[in-house]
Amino acid sequence: MDGAAQPVPGMRLTWRMSAHACVYLGDELARYGFGQGHPFGPDRLDAFWKQAQALGLDERVARCAPVSADRASLERFHTREYVDRVIRQSATGAGYLDLGDTPAFPGVYEAACFVVGSVLDAVRRLLADECRHAFVPIAGLHHARRDSAAGFCVFNDCGVAIETLRRVHGLQRIAYVDIDAHHGDGVFYAFESDPDVIFADLHEDGRYLYPGTGLAEETGRGTAQGTKLNIPMPPAAGDDAFRLAWQRVESHLEKFPPEFILFQCGADSIGGDPITHLAYTPAAHRHAATGLCRLAERHCRGRLLAMGGGGYNRRNLALAWSAVLEALIEN
Repeated sequence: MDGAAQPVPGMRLTWRMSAHACVYLGDELARYGFGQGHPFGPDRLDAFWKQAQALGLDERVARCAPVSADRASLERFHTREYVDRVIRQSATGAGYLDLGDTPAFPGVYEAACFVVGSVLDAVRRLLADECRHAFVPIAGLHHARRDSAAGFCVFNDCGVAIETLRRVHGLQRIAYVDIDAHHGDGVFYAFESDPDVIFADLHEDGRYLYPGTGLAEETGRGTAQGTKLNIPMPPAAGDDAFRLAWQRVESHLEKFPPEFILFQCGADSIGGDPITHLAYTPAAHRHAATGLCRLAERHCRGRLLAMGGGGYNRRNLALAWSAVLEALIEN
């Protein structure tokens, strides 16, 4: 499939020190997509940024250029053998990187490296107090496992970020919060027994949606028991149900105060997505982002990194991600 990036108009990159919020934009990020016709196409970043510009958010946020991750960074989470495989299939563009959801394309390795590298650069900026909040729209690839791709996700930038925050930057307790319609299984099972990764995930009940995991009873193993919160939501759940469940997320994070918050704000939980069955509006995403900003101020010196995740209705993702970005700017 053709993985060529789509141009993103008006993407003049600027940076000012001590910005309140920053967003990562550029063709290198847009290039992470699996061709026209695939739900995760390369036009998603353009759809979001056009909406953000229409709302005037482009004048209120610092814009950062994508950054590529090196191999050593990838291998903090992924196995060497798997990285080798992605490099090989990236050269040919042939076959799938999983059982049929995630096709290889020429340059897929480089495109995925820009996703991970941009997330890691945002981590660095946040820890250096160059910004309070950051948003990487094409990121949050939460299904990839340590040794394989899954569900449109080649490298798990969320997992790499967690490992980097602890191994490189010396943080201990990291919170990962996920409101994508799909369960963040690649993150959950990688850290299921780790008591210092505080996990909270609202997702469509796995009886109705891929990957079929994330039962309410899955709360962590061993010394991590109780540090993981999975909230399966019934099909057609709307904003009222979301807000009620969200109270549990905030209570969970208050019980285990984090030093850094990662927020996977997938827009496929908005009503009308072509491959999911939830019915939130973008107000749910704004509500979650606002709540996490306040939690970050109390516990993390403001350090909140949002990642776009899924979302396959372009209008939905444009509105939901813009709502998240606006909350990051205003809180």
